[in-house]
Amino acid sequence: MREPIVKRQGGSVAEPLPVPTRRSQLQEDTYFRILRMLEDNPDLTQREIAERFGISTSGLNYCLKAPIEKGWVKVQNFGQSKNKFGYIYMLAPQGIVEKAKITSRFLKRKVTEYELLKAEIASLSAETKQGKITDLGNISD
Repeated sequence: MREPIVKRQGGSVAEPLPVPTRRSQLQEDTYFRILRMLEDNPDLTQREIAERFGISTSGLNYCLKAPIEKGWVKVQNFGQSKNKFGYIYMLAPQGIVEKAKITSRFLKRKVTEYELLKAEIASLSAETKQGKITDLGNISD
């Protein structure tokens, strides 16, 4: 796959942008979901966040490590908290900026996926109407 070439103002050519890999997109999707959840619910414990994601607490620990190291998420310890874990995960100012960037890329990617899926559904519907596909099994409308 070729890397897209980016032109700067004035017509000079800049370095090609890296083509995102499936792995980097999944990682960014994870960051997006974590940052979004933390922004909406900073008082959730790691256990509660892990349950909402359907992963183990150690798995969530792994997912939180990079955003914390990048300075996107601040961890505050409240020793006098009634919650025995006593931690709050808050988006740092840089985390808010990164969340906005990631959200924009996430939305563009999902809209593209949606458009491709709509086209595929239309194509398959046309094939079924033309009799090219006859056995739909248990597919419902």
